[in-house]
Amino acid sequence: MDPKQLRLAELDSRSREIFRRIVENYLVTGEPVGSRNLSRVIPMTLSPASVRNVMADLEAAGLIYSPHISAGRLPTEIGLRFFVDALMEVGDLSQEERARIEAQIRAGGEHKSVETLLAEASGLLSGLSRGAGVVVTTKANAALKHIEFVRLDHNRALVVLVAEDGSVENRILDLPQGLPASALVEATNYLSERIRGKTLGDLHFHLENARNAAEQELDAITAKLVQAGLASWVDEPDSRRLIVRGQANLLENLSAAEDLERIRLLFTDLETQKDVIDLVARAERSEGVRIFIGSENNLFSLSGSSVIAAPVRDGSRTIVGVIGVIGPTRLNYGRIVPMVDYTARVLSQLINRKPAE
Repeated sequence: MDPKQLRLAELDSRSREIFRRIVENYLVTGEPVGSRNLSRVIPMTLSPASVRNVMADLEAAGLIYSPHISAGRLPTEIGLRFFVDALMEVGDLSQEERARIEAQIRAGGEHKSVETLLAEASGLLSGLSRGAGVVVTTKANAALKHIEFVRLDHNRALVVLVAEDGSVENRILDLPQGLPASALVEATNYLSERIRGKTLGDLHFHLENARNAAEQELDAITAKLVQAGLASWVDEPDSRRLIVRGQANLLENLSAAEDLERIRLLFTDLETQKDVIDLVARAERSEGVRIFIGSENNLFSLSGSSVIAAPVRDGSRTIVGVIGVIGPTRLNYGRIVPMVDYTARVLSQLINRKPAE
């Protein structure tokens, strides 16, 4: 065991209480706290000098640091991780908060696409947490509007997919030798009758289950063309999308110029969509909420930001997205963890009960 980790495990109750007070003060105010103030609030009789001795031990263990000479102490990122893993008391949502989350997510939910539900839930989390709500979902979850097969030459076609949000995706598809032009028209018409309002995942699943019916309605070569056209998107390895809501919340309650600089760096990080997607998508490997703190990930090493995220699953336990909150490292973890967890569970329940398209 690493010597520093051994010291973390051996903290006595007095050290843990002082450390917990330092972290909790930081999460509420963002400010360092000194030994004199700590000696007044801890539930034990200790002089400021005794508190300073404990703080020196905590600093040696890498849990706290002094931002300025003669200043109080703040938790390090190692300290925050230790607090989250070992000392944090996760609160529970009030009945009012649960009702608000359920009401907003379920409002018309049966008629909304999975991506719309996730995007709206990210906005809800942003408002409740005062951080930025974030969603990573797949392009297969976008509600669709139009699909068309356009011949490029004798053995290639362009497949054009238009989503209801206005986004357009194109794919080049190899065609069987000697495919008649009528097959492209027939495939376009067949999908156009079935595509509107469905997600790509819904449509692909529906056509897989109705393969026999499709082959009866279409000739064999056109039926294969339809399947190949859809698979060109569904099987795309990097088909995830990032949705961020409420970034303006991060500009509230900034206490110092360095806070503004950290938020500016976070905004820059959020523009690097692929890296944010890769980070948040790591929560897919978890059954519940995951917390990423500061430089534990390379993306937020400069801005010192944290992510609290949880996966959302459909009825077959397939992950359809990840939802969470991004903000400064002094997020209220104890309050936001149950908020993200409950929102993800309500979304999963609603998606599981959505009627078959």
